[in-house]
Amino acid sequence: MTNPITQFRGGDHGPWQVVNRRHLTGPAIPAFDRLAIGPEQPGPAPWQARGFNSNLRYTTARERSELLANGAPADRGDQCAVLIPMSKNAAWWALAQDERLAIYARARHMRIGMTVLPAVSRTLFHGRDLGEPFDFLTWFEFAPSDEPAFDAMLAQLRASEEWDYVSAESEIRLRR
Repeated sequence: MTNPITQFRGGDHGPWQVVNRRHLTGPAIPAFDRLAIGPEQPGPAPWQARGFNSNLRYTTARERSELLANGAPADRGDQCAVLIPMSKNAAWWALAQDERLAIYARARHMRIGMTVLPAVSRTLFHGRDLGEPFDFLTWFEFAPSDEPAFDAMLAQLRASEEWDYVSAESEIRLRR
């Protein structure tokens, strides 16, 4: 694996304070008060998950260009963040790549996500290839004033056909 692994460690230490947690489906994650993000650290934590950044797996060349032109870097000092650990079910992974891409396109995933750029930054971490309990760890950062736009975007995504394949999802809201 050439991409560095990022570890999310929930416990009593870290720059991000948990302000709200929602368990939506699948196994619940244990409660913790603070979150640290960085390179892998040895030792136990009440909750931890790992992932790595990868290529843009469901993105067309045109969409990639739009993302590069309008996207926002992560860790730019925003006060609000949301971590969404998520997995998709066996039916999703049994689909061929083009079938998954077609669902992604019909769901308008990229179009919906673009509506909040550059106010909301997003970084996707892949855990499935590491044998982690969550396929994806999606990290969002934004200013408090952009939370309503983030919430609207998230509601649209969750109402799409793509979410029929979600088998585990939690939402952890954080503040610096």
